[in-house]
Amino acid sequence: MSAQTFDVIVIGAGPVGEVAAERAARGGLKVALVEHERFGGECSYWACIPSKALLRPGNLLAAAKRVPGVPVGDRIDPERVFARRDWFTGKGDDAGQVEWARGAGIEPVRGHAAITGEREVTVDGDRVLTARHAVLVCTGSVPSTPPIPGLDTIRPWGSREATSASAVPGALGVLGGGVVGVEMAQAWATLGAEVHLIITGERPLPRLPAFAGDAVSAGLRDAGVRVHANSGLAGVSAVDGRTELELTDGSRLVVDELLVATGRRPATTGLGLDRLGLAEGKPLDVDDTGRVSAVDGGWLYAAGDVTGRAPLTHQGKYAARAAGDTVAALAKGEPVDAAPWSRFTATADHHAVPQVVFTDPEVAAVGLADARAGSADRVVEIDIAVAGSSLHADGYAGRARIVVDTEREVLLGATFVGQDVAELVHAATVAIVGEVPLSRLWHATPAFPTISEVWLRLLEAYGL
Repeated sequence: MSAQTFDVIVIGAGPVGEVAAERAARGGLKVALVEHERFGGECSYWACIPSKALLRPGNLLAAAKRVPGVPVGDRIDPERVFARRDWFTGKGDDAGQVEWARGAGIEPVRGHAAITGEREVTVDGDRVLTARHAVLVCTGSVPSTPPIPGLDTIRPWGSREATSASAVPGALGVLGGGVVGVEMAQAWATLGAEVHLIITGERPLPRLPAFAGDAVSAGLRDAGVRVHANSGLAGVSAVDGRTELELTDGSRLVVDELLVATGRRPATTGLGLDRLGLAEGKPLDVDDTGRVSAVDGGWLYAAGDVTGRAPLTHQGKYAARAAGDTVAALAKGEPVDAAPWSRFTATADHHAVPQVVFTDPEVAAVGLADARAGSADRVVEIDIAVAGSSLHADGYAGRARIVVDTEREVLLGATFVGQDVAELVHAATVAIVGEVPLSRLWHATPAFPTISEVWLRLLEAYGL
C-alpha cells in the first residue's frame, strides 16, 4: 500500500469541495482533493449547468413571443440545444477541472475514498492518505427513490439522465413537484416531448407561497405539460418497451421515460463514517465553521449537501469558504473568530437562503415565505405591475411578497414570481442579511423603468 501525508484531505471534488480545497491551499496548506467520478461534480455535469442550458431556449422563446415585432418561430431545435449544453459540460471531460486544481496548488486524487482512522483516508483500498490537520467531507447528495411497486423493473431517469439525454422522448412522465420536477418537465416539454407531471398536492413547489406554485403550474400548462395534481404513482410496469404508469386515482399513462424527482439525501454511504460512530446515509451535523460536532478532536469537517443544512450549490460553496478558512487558520495557529458575521462561520442558512426556480415564470425567494407563528410579522403582497414590467413583456404577470418584522422594521423574507425575476433576489438577500431598516431602504431608489420598481410599490403598500 502506498502512503502520503497532506495537511488537509478533501473528499468530493464538486464545486463545494473545490472551494474548500482552494481556500485551504490559499492558506498555505498542502491539500489533496479526492474524487471518484468527475472533478467538477454534480452541478457541472448533471445538475445546475446542464439543466439551465436546457431551460434557457424555451424561456427565451416564450419571452420573445411577448414582445410584438420580434421574429420568432414556434419550435426549438433540440440538436442545437443539446450541442450548447454539451459545450457547457465539456461532454463530461473533466481535464480542465483537474488542471485547475493543480494550478491552485491542490493534488487531485482519483478514486473512492473511505475514512479508515483518525485523519486517515484510504483511496480504492490501497492508497493511504494521512492529514496532519483535517479531513473535509464534501460529497454532496444522491437521489432518493420511493418504494413504488414495479419501479425496480424499469430503468427510470434520475436527474442525471434528465439533464444529459440527447434524444427527445415521445412521452415523459415526471414524478415530483419540487424544483427538479418542474424545471425538467418544462424543459422537455419545450423541446417537444409530451410531458405528464405527477404531484401529490394541489400545486407544485409546496414549500413556497401558494401563488408561486399556482403561477408555475399555469406556466407548465402553457408549455404543454399535463399536470396531474392531487395524484401519485401507485405502480409501474414495462409494456412493449415502454412504461405504463398507474396513478393513484386508477388512471393509466404510457410513457417512453419516467423521471423520478422525489428528493435527495446526503451522500454519506460508503465513506467509513460508521467507524467514527456516525450513521451512514444521514447528514453530517456541523457547527457554523463546518466542524462535525460528534467527532472528537476537531479534525473532521463537512460542507454542502452532505450536511443537510442548505442543499444548494451557492450555499455549499459559501459554507466551504468558512470551513476551508477555518482549517487553514487553525493549522497555522491563528485565531478563528466564531462570531455570526465572521468569515470563519456560515450562518446565512439560519435566515437568508436565496433560491431561484428557473421555469417560465421564474420564482426567486429568500428568507421567510410567511409570517412567524405568534409574531407581529406582517406580509405585504402585490402584483408586479410597474412601468418596467409592462415594457419588459406584454401582459406581464407577476407577484411579489415581503415578510416584515414590524418590531424592528426589517425584511425577513421576499418571494418574487414572474418573467426574469431571478435578478431581483440578490437585492432582497442584501436587505435581509444587512438588516436594512425599511426607512433606509426607502431611499434606495429603483431605476426607471425596471422591474425593480416593485420595491417602491412594496414599501408604499407597507405604508411608507
